[in-house]
Amino acid sequence: MKTILVAGSKGGVGKTTIATHLAAHAALQGRRTVLADADPQGSATRWAQRRAALDSAVLPVDASTRRGWEADLERFLERADAVVVPLQPSALDIEATVAFLNTLAKVPRVHARRLPVGLVLNRSKPWTNTSQQAVQMLSDWPYPLVAQLRDTQAYTVLVGLGRSLFDYHSAQVRDHQGDWEPLLQWLDQA
Repeated sequence: MKTILVAGSKGGVGKTTIATHLAAHAALQGRRTVLADADPQGSATRWAQRRAALDSAVLPVDASTRRGWEADLERFLERADAVVVPLQPSALDIEATVAFLNTLAKVPRVHARRLPVGLVLNRSKPWTNTSQQAVQMLSDWPYPLVAQLRDTQAYTVLVGLGRSLFDYHSAQVRDHQGDWEPLLQWLDQA
């Protein structure tokens, strides 16, 4: 059993999108998959509920507490085999994540490199200066940039349906699925 923690302190960077897509990918591979949702909004839980009738259903578990995910971060990190931290390609969003990454660096397993932490640049437009500058900025960080997920409205539509890119096989979707390959390979090795 592999436990992947998708976390970060910045809202709106794609934690739910990444967590639901990773869960769907695992379920479609035939793995029994549980998605623990620590967000009080419960978006990932609603996604899993919409997916319940599929053969690749994902079991949602409410992991939110009154204390908030920040207070429970240590507990989540103890169970994790890898940590994925989503970022958006803007200097302000990246800078807002520095404090979270500094907190992670103090965790003994992270500090000793026994708990891998990977960064995912979400809503990227690789042809823009902003995304290229973000990649350059992240190259100096101690955590690897393991994937760049291009910006597409498909994520918003699919999450609302309880689906993922991995549920479809059109050429356009396959192109976006390719963005996930580096992340999936990194997680396999983690």
